[in-house]
Parts: sequence; structure tokens; C-alpha cells
Amino acid sequence: MLYPELFKSMEAVRWNMGTDIPWDQFEASKLSDEQAYTIKMNAITEWAALPATEMFLRDNRDDSDFCAFMSIWFYEEQKHSLALIEYLRRFRPELVPTEEELHKVRFEFDPAPALETLMLHFCGEIRLNHWYRRAADWHTEPVIKAIYKIIAQDEARHAGAYLRYMKRALVNQGQEFGQSARLAFSKIGVLMASAHRTPQALHPTNLHVNKEMFPNDTVQSKLPSPGWLENWLDNQICFDKEWEGKVSARILHNLSLLLDTTFNTVQDLNRYRKTLTRGQPAAADA
Repeated sequence: MLYPELFKSMEAVRWNMGTDIPWDQFEASKLSDEQAYTIKMNAITEWAALPATEMFLRDNRDDSDFCAFMSIWFYEEQKHSLALIEYLRRFRPELVPTEEELHKVRFEFDPAPALETLMLHFCGEIRLNHWYRRAADWHTEPVIKAIYKIIAQDEARHAGAYLRYMKRALVNQGQEFGQSARLAFSKIGVLMASAHRTPQALHPTNLHVNKEMFPNDTVQSKLPSPGWLENWLDNQICFDKEWEGKVSARILHNLSLLLDTTFNTVQDLNRYRKTLTRGQPAAADA
């Protein structure tokens, strides 16, 4: 089981919201209305860990190890939301999300293949780590800069934990299952490492998850300002092609290690995926 080891490692670096955030360093003049509103949107988005956890538990009923890890992931993701809400409560109380606004992002996700979902969230954590690092750079107020840096580090650790479960899927359940895992990981990897080619941000909270509710079936569509994310990325934190390239490079690097094949580009990964689709042995080196 991976859960006991992951619990121990994450417990060792867990931060305290009361003592590890420099609340006394707040500088009101360095927080604009525009910046404060984006904090509210991110607080609500982080609250969507609740329906995501319900999805993970439902779709991984046969994997008690992974479901146990969800207790860590769910706690830390909800803590992110709570830290952002606490910031607003202290310094911009008029922007604190209402319980109704938070509850609105809790809706049912359609069942999906567990391996594809695992890979999707692995990539999502990598992307969120980079988004929050840019957010820390964009903000000018010291306390929120510190919060974004802290939660960005959590997202990187979450990606590392998901990667451990991806490695387990390749080796622990037989050759046929391992081949299916390779195909799932490479397929989603091609999608998530190609964000510069898509009009929308490729993150789990911005993807459609409930056919009956389409097109209002993304977490972002349930927010008070459904279009805020694109503006935040494009015009505020300026998540440009250079930063998208960093996300893509990190995904490709980790998949190269995971699949024991070198992927320098998305095209390399896509060629690898096609060999798996055709049922051919994957090349030792793409």
C-alpha cells in the first residue's frame, strides 16, 4: 500500500494556517479590487475538490489504497479553499463566498475510466502548480503572495502522489492491465500537453463532466463569473506560451520516466500512443 507512506511524508511537511501564513504582514494598499475578486474565484474553484473526491471514491471502489489517499488529497485541497476564504474574511469580507456559491460547484460527475481520470488529475496538479506560481508573481500584497506559494507546493506534492499510483498501475496488476495503463496515460498526456493548441484552459475544473447538464457541466461554469478563468490566465497572471511550454515539458519529462521512453515533444508521445493503439510493442526510445 502507498497510503501509509504518503500519509507520513505529507504529514511531515504539512503547513499550519494559523502560524505558517504571515497574516500580520498584510498591506492593504497592495491589494486591488481586481486581485481580490480572483481570490474569491479560486477559493470557490478549490472547493470543487468535494465533488471530485466523491467521483474518485465512486470510480475506485475496488482500490481501497487509493481511496484512503483521497483523505489526504481532499483535506489539503479543502484547506486551500479555506485559506483563501480566511484571507478574504480578514481583509475583504464583502467577497467571502456564500455557502450557496460554494455548494453550487458540488454536482455529480459522470463515471469515467479510473486510469484516464488519474492521469488527468496528475496533469491538472502540474498545471495548477504553475498557475499558482504565476499568481504569486502577479499579486503585489505579501500575504496572498505567500499563500499562493504555499498551496503551489502542495499541488506539486499531489502530482507526485498521483505519479506513484500511476507507477503502481504499470507493474502491479499484470501485463495486460499495464498495457491499458500505458495507453490511458499516453492518450491523456497528448491532450494535456497540447494546451497551447486549444481555446480553453485544460484543467479538470474546466472540462465537461456531465452530459445531461451540458454545456453548463464544468466547475468553472458554476462560478459567479464563469468566464473569469480565461481572463485571469490571459490578462492578469499572463500565463503565456512560455509557461504553457513549462507545463508541457514537465508532463513529458514525467511520462518519459514513467514509461521508460524519451518524449521530447508531444508528437513523440503521440507516436508512442499510436503504437499502443495498433497493438504493437512500444519502442524503447521514441
